[in-house]
Amino acid sequence: MIAITDYGAIPDDGLDDSKAVQRALEAARAVAGPVTVRFPVGRTQVTEVLRIDRGNIVLDGAGPQAGGSELWFPRPLELVDTSDQYDELRDYLVRENKRQVEPENNINYLFSEWSWSGGFIFTGPAGTRPVSYDGDNDVRDPVLANAVSGTQFKRTITVDGASKLRIGQVVQLQWFPIDGEDSQIIRSLYGNTDLPIGSHHWTFRNRPAVTQATRVTAIDGRKLTLGDPLLHDVGADQPAVIADWEHLENVGIQNLALRFPEGAAFGHHLEQGFNGIYMTGVFGGWIRNLVIDNADSGILTDNAASLTIRNITTTGERSAHYAVHVGAVHNVLVQHLRVENPVVHPLTVNTRSTRSVFNHAEVLRRAILDQHSGSNHQNLFDDVVMHVRPEWDDDAWTYRLWEGGGAGYWKPGHGLYNTTWNVKLVPEAGPGEDEMLQVVSGLEGPGARIVGISAEGRPVKVSYDPAAYLEDIGTVPSVPSLYDYQLARRTAR
Repeated sequence: MIAITDYGAIPDDGLDDSKAVQRALEAARAVAGPVTVRFPVGRTQVTEVLRIDRGNIVLDGAGPQAGGSELWFPRPLELVDTSDQYDELRDYLVRENKRQVEPENNINYLFSEWSWSGGFIFTGPAGTRPVSYDGDNDVRDPVLANAVSGTQFKRTITVDGASKLRIGQVVQLQWFPIDGEDSQIIRSLYGNTDLPIGSHHWTFRNRPAVTQATRVTAIDGRKLTLGDPLLHDVGADQPAVIADWEHLENVGIQNLALRFPEGAAFGHHLEQGFNGIYMTGVFGGWIRNLVIDNADSGILTDNAASLTIRNITTTGERSAHYAVHVGAVHNVLVQHLRVENPVVHPLTVNTRSTRSVFNHAEVLRRAILDQHSGSNHQNLFDDVVMHVRPEWDDDAWTYRLWEGGGAGYWKPGHGLYNTTWNVKLVPEAGPGEDEMLQVVSGLEGPGARIVGISAEGRPVKVSYDPAAYLEDIGTVPSVPSLYDYQLARRTAR
């Protein structure tokens, strides 16, 4: 264990501790095996980005409660992070003229690079791209094998040769849109939908339409067994490659309070960068037992897989962009998230999120489910409590629960098999005990499954666009958590 106090940090003295924390992190990098960097009881003041760029490092404290370990960030990333690693995103925003335009508020500004990227605690292999927006900068990962055949939802796959593969290796399956907008992988994503499909699905030739980071658990000749089921079929009409994926493993952040100063928010997509954690390039990582106060975004993710984010509470009065953002990731479990602050996208499965789960979450303000376009699919909102304020609209009490974000070039709102399971609405105004509550969506995506939308005994009607599979509307399902049910089935085998 490496204690930051051994490197000069003095909690609660009102002075900056950044250099001491950086010295402790440098010492941790020099340790050959797993290492924990320990934060003391009290307030540690940080005005620099803390970078974790190797695996087997854990940042640990004495807990987020009063009398625990607090990291205090008095300045935003706009002032602190002057590195060039976000230049690609900055150039993209200018070239694409990505602007927040609100004439009624006299707002017409370029998006902030901190709106969905960056954090004071940053993880990722040194030298890798923290945000991948410019397709001209895409370079294909080294191919370890070409996948020959495999069946969706099965764990085995046949390759053309396994000489570069080993048991225990983490690899990334990549499905490319080889036939442009007519590619079979796009049909596998969205089915036979009439919805328009955005051009970003096939525009960039070196960017896969779908990725799946997974572990090789067995090799038998040319047949591999994988750590989790295939997202899609593999065959001549829907080829995939097994690629080398640069990443970190066993990175954890736990038992801390992350706190930012009170202050105004300047608007959606205009954030200054009061961002807590940006977890990129990690497989088998975790973030747990945190309180994050007054952040623009509490936790952001990108290019990661097999993460567990558990027991997170976000607080404060600053209008935030994200509480916990799940984007460009695979197999991320967000469990026991409590959102107390106002957030634009409080529960979100974002661009290129696959098979991720929000389980046992509660949203106290501005409660919506955000399916943020960009080929996100096979995700689950599960056993969620949403405090809502329905509005009287067209002779009915109405609440818009699903509010998909994302740009047109990444539409539809989601792909096949996104599931909403047991959402318990708590109306804090509006319909009486016997009055109908209409729960509606915007224009979302195809193949949604919705099981169990209840409103404390009130009758409920669900209108989802396009039409979804509906069951147990107005009641709590007999299986209150699909994730817990499936986990119990798997572990009982």
